[in-house]
Amino acid sequence: MLSQFALSFFGKSPLNSSKPHEPLKFQLPLSNLYVKNSMKAPVTSSSSNFGFKELLETFTVEVQKAENKPLNVPLIAPFTIATSRLDKVENVAIRIELKNGCVGWGEAPILPFVTAEDQPTAMAKAKGACDMLKNCSFLTLEAVLGEIGDLLPGHQFASVRAGIEMALIDAVAKSIGLPLWRLFGGALNTIITDITIPIVSPAEAAALASKYHKQGFKTLKLKVGKNLKADIEVLQAIRAAHPDCSFILDANEGYKPEEAIEVLEKLHEMGVTPVLFEQPVHRDDWEGLGRVTHFAKSKYGVSVAADESCRSLADVKKIVKGELADVVNIKLAKVGVLGALEIIDLARASGLDLMIGGMVETRLAMGFAGHLAAGLGCFKFVDLDTPLLLSEDPVLEGYEGILLLKLTVCVWFVWFL
Repeated sequence: MLSQFALSFFGKSPLNSSKPHEPLKFQLPLSNLYVKNSMKAPVTSSSSNFGFKELLETFTVEVQKAENKPLNVPLIAPFTIATSRLDKVENVAIRIELKNGCVGWGEAPILPFVTAEDQPTAMAKAKGACDMLKNCSFLTLEAVLGEIGDLLPGHQFASVRAGIEMALIDAVAKSIGLPLWRLFGGALNTIITDITIPIVSPAEAAALASKYHKQGFKTLKLKVGKNLKADIEVLQAIRAAHPDCSFILDANEGYKPEEAIEVLEKLHEMGVTPVLFEQPVHRDDWEGLGRVTHFAKSKYGVSVAADESCRSLADVKKIVKGELADVVNIKLAKVGVLGALEIIDLARASGLDLMIGGMVETRLAMGFAGHLAAGLGCFKFVDLDTPLLLSEDPVLEGYEGILLLKLTVCVWFVWFL
């Protein structure tokens, strides 16, 4: 479980006092020096065999309080990708308290041109869902989540649906004393994330690469797709600053198919082979996605991931049928928690590799995604670094490492300055 959480704007918080508060540093190691001690977490034997499907069918939900508030956090620097620029996080935090006193937290992230909701829409929809939950009594968790799905259907409200699902599942997991990574399968309690370099100048990219090299990051995810020539210059600068790194390229729909192929050819001339090429073309260019995928794999052995093209179970079925990508990127804000689990099952059965990522979220949403990924243990690529891009961290406790997300039974508190 992630929680108990508290936000100062939701009423009385155990952190409300005149004294400054420091995060308790017990959830994540700060560097790979701690790897040897990072694999085991105690779980009571009475609950260790209890899984998410059983919880859906057997737990009766009684909500005492449900509420949402804006979650606004500045970024260290503007986060620029091929299709948009973000100067600050303007998400929505969701708090659900059950009648047994257990509290769960979720987050609905807002990323322009990617999520369908803006913050005012997300706030209104979250309030409607919270009001509905307060009137849901003596229903199973499965039935309540079904009601949420009916109220917030499809991709249009997926981000809010994900935040509500996170908070509800978190509160229920706390009720049975089980950490979420155990609830989702218990495969791992530690995962390793990459780190993202947004679209910046070559000099800025080199400085970031050098910084991340010193911090121990082995895989850099580079945002590309806005200017082909500039992308190559940035890649060269990063390679010089961090010669041992592995590359993930993320074009965020920015290239035409021939440009994506040209990038791979130029990288090959530089002696660079990315470990993954994410969303090289527009989300609706299915033919182009398949063309880049087949070229990348057959010519250079590079896997291509569908991200923006993967927004529903139907999209994944199309990808599988047409062999249009090698990897699908699971983001809870695109499909919700239940939708993600459906897609994961289909992808695994179809032989697709899996990546887990996020929009630009705090450790509320990234923590939940980390628990899901660790519990299932089936993700080849992990991209859960966005809390490191924030200039302020509203989340205290929980994971705090740069490389390793160690997921144990944890108590988190959240507050705002």
